[in-house]
Order: sequence, then structure tokens, then C-alpha cells
Amino acid sequence: MRHSLRALALGLAVGFAPGLAFAQATQPATTTPPKAPPPAATAPAPKAAAPAAAPAAAPAAKVELLDINTATVAQLEALHGIGKVRAEAIVKGRPYKGKDELVQKKIIPDNVYADIKDKIIARQK
Repeated sequence: MRHSLRALALGLAVGFAPGLAFAQATQPATTTPPKAPPPAATAPAPKAAAPAAAPAAAPAAKVELLDINTATVAQLEALHGIGKVRAEAIVKGRPYKGKDELVQKKIIPDNVYADIKDKIIARQK
């Protein structure tokens, strides 16, 4: 009888051991707080990003064109590829009927014109 009682106790101990190990392994996982709020916080983020993109586009549209017929040498020098000599040549070659005359009159090269053509205008008086 002792032998069968020991076998029964050993069987029960072996039977419960995996359950105890499983319970210990899952116990720390259940004590962590749920992470439901962070997904809710990420949902409004795209809405906030969309309005930020609209104001960024608005200032780009408000860029004033520089009139090559009235601009000062200092204003012309601020353009990419235009130094003091080219700015003075632009002033000396006035008036211009169109901004493309800067290339036609060989005041600036094509590559410099390509860089500044969206920033300049030649208004007529």
C-alpha cells in the first residue's frame, strides 16, 4: 500500500507540475497593463498631419515673383546663380519684354535660368 500511495503522490506531483509551470509563466504576462490607449492615440495623428501639410503649401504659393525690370542689384544677387556681375548685367540690359530675354541676350546661361525662372517675372510699364 505504501508503494501505491507513493506512486499516486508522484503521479499527482508530475501531473500538476506542468500546470504550475504554465501558471507561473502566464502570471507575469497578465499583470502587464493593457495597451488599448496607444492605438487610439495613433488614429488622430493622420488628422493632425493633414492640416499641417496645407499651411506648408500655402506659403509656397505666396512667394512673390521678382520683377527683373525693377529689382535692385541686391535683390537679384539673392537669386541662385546670380552674383554681383550678373545682377549688374541684368540691370544694364533693361527693359525686358519677357524673362526669357535673359538667355536670349546671353546675360545668364540656360542652367541658371532654369533655376530662377519660377522666381522672376518681367512686368511691362
